[in-house]
Amino acid sequence: MEQRTLGQQGLRVSKLGLGCMGMSEFYGAHDDATSTSVIHRTIEMGVTFIDTADMYGSGHNEILLGNAIKGKRDGLIIATKFGNVRGPNGERLGISGKPDYVKSACEASLKRLGIDVIDLYYQHRVDATTPIEDTVGAMADLVKAGKVRYLGLSEAAPQTIRRAHAVHAISALQTEYSLWSREPEADIFPTIRELGIGFVPYSPLGRGFLTGRFTSNEDLPDGDFRKISPRFSDENFEINRALVRAVEDMAIAKKATPAQIALAWVLSQGDDIVPIPGTKRIAYLEDNIGALDVSLSSADLATLNTAFPAGAAKGERYPAAAMGALNL
Repeated sequence: MEQRTLGQQGLRVSKLGLGCMGMSEFYGAHDDATSTSVIHRTIEMGVTFIDTADMYGSGHNEILLGNAIKGKRDGLIIATKFGNVRGPNGERLGISGKPDYVKSACEASLKRLGIDVIDLYYQHRVDATTPIEDTVGAMADLVKAGKVRYLGLSEAAPQTIRRAHAVHAISALQTEYSLWSREPEADIFPTIRELGIGFVPYSPLGRGFLTGRFTSNEDLPDGDFRKISPRFSDENFEINRALVRAVEDMAIAKKATPAQIALAWVLSQGDDIVPIPGTKRIAYLEDNIGALDVSLSSADLATLNTAFPAGAAKGERYPAAAMGALNL
């Protein structure tokens, strides 16, 4: 599979990655055996970039991934994150970027993953009570100690990115980005491109909405956090569903799937962009990877940009309580 470069420190990854979050939490029921088969198929298809976090399933996701990659570690780029603190029963205990916590979180992730070094280590959410210089200083210590190779941030504001990058080179910024979440284009993209930082969009399929699979909120399984997501709410659903029809129409014309069109659009936004669509099913994985074979012309891109101007989606990205932790 073609590779792309994230940052200017030598980090090379497959053009498309895999997000593992839903294999442990947030998107309804999960099954470890099925998820493991998805990870193995991912590797077989040439994907080298696999993303997890310590808070997904309160450590379960890292353990799952660690078990799945045993004997398959060579050539993989494993990314994980710290910062969203959870208790032993999954309770949410806030956000921490305190240096001691950074280092203890790293040790715990290494143990769960069963690896000696984390390839890309992100601060999952910015801790507003701890100077970013202190947090990144601790992350830099982990690089010096050989426990982490490259550093990243997630959902950080431009000024925070600049301050962090001044302490230690940041290789990647991970933030939500898709046809219906285009906010990074305004000030995030100019900042990271000035600094030479790569971009890793999560939820590039709009949490599945852009695939066209959902016709109402009732299509979502029990225990799925999207049931309380503003964009999936009954009052916003049909407005957002109308947007997706432009993707569906283009998919028909291109003999592709809506997911492939949505991913091809993200991939076309720059060679410094590597999306990490998540899935728990091999069929969806293979469909997503098929996006690499979809070519969008300038006219196609213009059509999609017109159908999805920035701010077109109805409703916030997250419930109100979670929105406060973004873009800090």
